[in-house]
Amino acid sequence: MGRLLLKVVAGIAAVIAVFWILSMLVGLLVWLVMIALVIGVVFLGIRMLRTEARR
Repeated sequence: MGRLLLKVVAGIAAVIAVFWILSMLVGLLVWLVMIALVIGVVFLGIRMLRTEARR
């Protein structure tokens, strides 16, 4: 009975660890996408300002 309980607890801990790692990776990916979007918008704004200044 004790070994079975230990295996169940170990399995639950493994599943929680996998989901925690996946959530960390997804969160990091979301942050990277947001940073890339902000940088892209800033560069686009600078480019538009330069073309307006030439006219």
